[in-house]
Amino acid sequence: MGAATMAWSGLPILRTPQDIGARLRQIAARLDSNRQHTRQVETILAAVREQGDAALLDFTDRFDGQRFAARELMVPPEAGAQALASLPAELRLALEISHSRIETFHRQQRPPDIDMTGPYGERLQRRWRPMARAGLYIPGGRAAYPSTVLMNAVPAKVAGVEQVVMVTPPSRDGSVNPVVLAAAALAGVDRIYRVGGAQAVAALAYGTETIPAVDVITGPGNVYVTMAKKAVYGTVAIDALAGPSEVLVIADETAAPELVAADLLAQAEHDPLAAAIVLTTSDHLLSRLSSCLARQLEGHPNPATSVRSLRDWGLAAKVATLEDAVELANEFAPEHLELLVARPDKLLHRIRHAGAVFVGQETPEAVGDYLAGPNHTLPTSGTARFAGALGVETFMTNMSLIHYTRQALVATGEHVMAMAASEGLHSHGESVRRRLQ
Repeated sequence: MGAATMAWSGLPILRTPQDIGARLRQIAARLDSNRQHTRQVETILAAVREQGDAALLDFTDRFDGQRFAARELMVPPEAGAQALASLPAELRLALEISHSRIETFHRQQRPPDIDMTGPYGERLQRRWRPMARAGLYIPGGRAAYPSTVLMNAVPAKVAGVEQVVMVTPPSRDGSVNPVVLAAAALAGVDRIYRVGGAQAVAALAYGTETIPAVDVITGPGNVYVTMAKKAVYGTVAIDALAGPSEVLVIADETAAPELVAADLLAQAEHDPLAAAIVLTTSDHLLSRLSSCLARQLEGHPNPATSVRSLRDWGLAAKVATLEDAVELANEFAPEHLELLVARPDKLLHRIRHAGAVFVGQETPEAVGDYLAGPNHTLPTSGTARFAGALGVETFMTNMSLIHYTRQALVATGEHVMAMAASEGLHSHGESVRRRLQ
């Protein structure tokens, strides 16, 4: 048994509702300590806003160890097509299937315009329009996430965004991962820049001599990226403030311990701050879970991250009923919720808060991560209580159109003037009264 596995003694097991609820609240609040990075992020944003490319290049040198000239920030346009052509056939097919399924699902999301006629002949409309330019942040450096490219670029393209700009940190040799480039080419990304961190968010928000300012920034990143997105919101739109990933599994006695362990590890390997949680009615599952995790960790190529995640933020809990598990899940509002139970349909109507629900034993979270079709960019850290998945609407705006007739103004003008008077807005009422005269 490896040293990392030896240091892990198993998931903590809780059995009382009070203890379980308290621990879930601790897990949900695991990012509260990140406020200490605020000053550094503000310094980076201000420097890029004021100095443009010069600051961007300085931060790329300091944080990524890459000394680029401004002209070297943009990846050559032909690089994506070359990377796509060079992919192994099996991987290219997987990317193409993923792209097709994501695109098909997101095309169903395009919101319809509203065009109605009021009772007095007035015409009332709402029109949806794509944003002109979108900026995608794709994590990079030590890891590659082509799936994140597809999940962000495809809905932007379906929305009709004119220009999709992607930023991603360079690898140690200064390059961008070829699979990420291939996914960008497949999805139709227009420009790619080798820059990451808070400085990349600043460049997208404010623009520099090399990188154009965008209307919306989407995509996950580390705490610096997340705090930078929060700081520039208002200058640009953002998708959400992404925290570490999380899964909550509800399981009964029919759930195979090996599959539950595999699904928890699929979450834990993301990040030391990832949370992997199981709520179950089965003592048998709880008794087998730690040994299943230990066996699967033995063959894991990178067990250290998973062990740290499970040790710090993992949880196994015994609940009296599946309904109790659902209520705890609703309070936690997980990013991913798996229902590994005999009758998941009996629980679905009770679920109020979750980013995505994976229904039944044959639906591991991984299918949603890569190619089921719905977006894998989901609300984290309890924000599923008020937010949902990234979608086509993220890259669109809507505007109202109001075309009144004389009949409509005559019929409703007195009511407008009465409401204006109640608010003390004299000229509002006058603008109607003078027309009626």
